[in-house]
Amino acid sequence: MTDLATRVAAPHARLLRRAVPALLGFAAVRTLGLVVLTAWSAARGKSAHTLLTARWDSLWYTRVAELGYGYQVRLPNGDVHSNLAFFPLLPWLERLLHAVTPLSYADAGLVVSLVASLAAAAGIFAVADLLHGPRVGVCAVLLWAVLPVGIVQSMAYSESLFTALAAWALYAVLTGRWVSAGALAALAGLTRPVGAAVVAAVWAAAVVSFGRDRSAAHTDGAHRTTRAPSASAAEPRPQRRRLLGMLIAPLGAAGYVLWVGHRTGKGPLGYLDVQAGWRNGFDGGYAFARFMADKFTSFPSALAGVGLIVGVGLLIWLYVTCVRQGQPVAVLVYTGVVLALALCASSYFGSKPRLLLPAFPVLFPLARALARLRTSRSALAGAGLAGAAAVYGAFWLNGSGPP
Repeated sequence: MTDLATRVAAPHARLLRRAVPALLGFAAVRTLGLVVLTAWSAARGKSAHTLLTARWDSLWYTRVAELGYGYQVRLPNGDVHSNLAFFPLLPWLERLLHAVTPLSYADAGLVVSLVASLAAAAGIFAVADLLHGPRVGVCAVLLWAVLPVGIVQSMAYSESLFTALAAWALYAVLTGRWVSAGALAALAGLTRPVGAAVVAAVWAAAVVSFGRDRSAAHTDGAHRTTRAPSASAAEPRPQRRRLLGMLIAPLGAAGYVLWVGHRTGKGPLGYLDVQAGWRNGFDGGYAFARFMADKFTSFPSALAGVGLIVGVGLLIWLYVTCVRQGQPVAVLVYTGVVLALALCASSYFGSKPRLLLPAFPVLFPLARALARLRTSRSALAGAGLAGAAAVYGAFWLNGSGPP
């Protein structure tokens, strides 16, 4: 891994120029996915536009944008599905875009997602490029684009928006832009509950940075002889910016959770009650483990059980590899929290693949391996994966889809 202490972040214009190949490749993969989805849906008498904008969570976001909070559905089993479970940033953007354009709320959500997916791709490139160089950055973006559930990146969902904010927050942390990192973390906290992962990353990196400053100060004091004391006069300013970033980071998530608690009259834990109505919670992975174990009750489903175990094992192996390859603490904390919240939650298990989309740093070891191949071979592999992802995305979205 490149030593970040000796790297200087590229100016924004130069960084965007370096990201052009990654963005073009990402756009090509997503375009292919949409073309295949359109053809597949038409063959089945369905509308690809409806699948992208008016199913599952996208309907809830659109309803929040149009009517605000307060809508809920009571199921026959007594569960209460409240739209307070959905964080507000995406609906706010849908409402804003609807107000200034002729777009419907649903189409506004689709546009926000498409733009955010490009911003996410640029952010993923920026982080990977900073850590491992531009070739790995391009490969990381393409691997993120060709994930089997990559079609979600083009839906009116919040995954693309959250990933964009998270990636650029990590980049801001890695390049010492603490106030920007805090602001982006706050926005991520207004997007999805997993925004806590971005906050944790900012706080962990800041604590480590403060520790290094203190250690350096002690070392400097021990070896100071004739140096003037004014050499450290500029130190408080970056420390204040770091502290300010830490203070800003949790404001988004904390603000919304506290508002929900006030609205429901149940105090700071009111949001947990809202999630409980959706059967969402954190049980350390017990429910997911039981779900996988139940797959082994018959032969056909046992194959799915084996696939789930292999998939979880691969994620753990990739994360361990990230640790061994020396990824920065901010990246490791962020990825670890995203993985933990996705795998150890008791929510609907069919949604777990899309909940893992923001965990893009686990792709970096694979991107490094792909970057070592000849360009022709890596391009061939990328084309094959893009085709497979496009077909699977069309099949998936026309079937069970991402709940």
